[in-house]
Amino acid sequence: MKKEIFDIKVPYEKAGLPSDGLNPTLTAYTIDVSPEIGKKSRPAVIVCPGGGYEFVSDREADPIALRFAAFGIHAFVLRYSVVNKPFPTALLEAASALAFVRKNAEQWDINPNKIFICGFSAGGHLAASLATLWDRDFVKNPLGFADEHKPNGAILAYPVIVSGEYAHEGSIRNIIGENPSKEKLELVSLEKQVSPKTPPVFIWHAADDGCVPVENTLFFTTALSKNKIPFESHIYPQGGHGISLCDDTTSGAECQYNEVCAEWFAKAIRFIKSL
Repeated sequence: MKKEIFDIKVPYEKAGLPSDGLNPTLTAYTIDVSPEIGKKSRPAVIVCPGGGYEFVSDREADPIALRFAAFGIHAFVLRYSVVNKPFPTALLEAASALAFVRKNAEQWDINPNKIFICGFSAGGHLAASLATLWDRDFVKNPLGFADEHKPNGAILAYPVIVSGEYAHEGSIRNIIGENPSKEKLELVSLEKQVSPKTPPVFIWHAADDGCVPVENTLFFTTALSKNKIPFESHIYPQGGHGISLCDDTTSGAECQYNEVCAEWFAKAIRFIKSL
């Protein structure tokens, strides 16, 4: 396996966004060709860690990518811009990252039709934003893209979705500010942005999540169902928030161990292979 770090170039000025101090990076974990295994066209996953759009969680970054790589999937960690970086700064970075991976798919032996976006908590909001808003002019036009930035599927872990009741207020405030317009609140409430152009979704959440209420996932899956988007959803009775891989790999406290919730990863692998 090869590890490389790439700078993601985004024309922020074309979107009317400030660019000072922004340096999003993409850490690539790509699988070498082995004579014993042979050359394969493999799926790829871009991982968006959580952190409330305030920081980028290490527990939901490289350990997730390495686990995907262990299952024969090329993995990339997007360290996107956070802390009062106005919407759609991070979204343009995610779109640019996915297009970058697709552009280099042949060099890395990636199947260009199996590139997924995976996000946790606020990173789940970012991943879901790309899945639902990829075709909007305010995303495509500044980047000069057609559809090369569209994910083939999304994997969402306890995602921030809504901006109204049941919102994770810190995440929403960090991307649209203290006194946003009704239009901006509506735009970042992603259950309202699902359309027939949204790709298939795998999503999981704990019913007792006291940080990002499970209604975020319930509202999103209802919207997916109404738009006839294929999806797989798992609601676990207990687990809280921010539990990542739910095992020794990422657990920093007793409450982050959960053998039942840990099953999500194997289910996500099957989801990727099923498409």
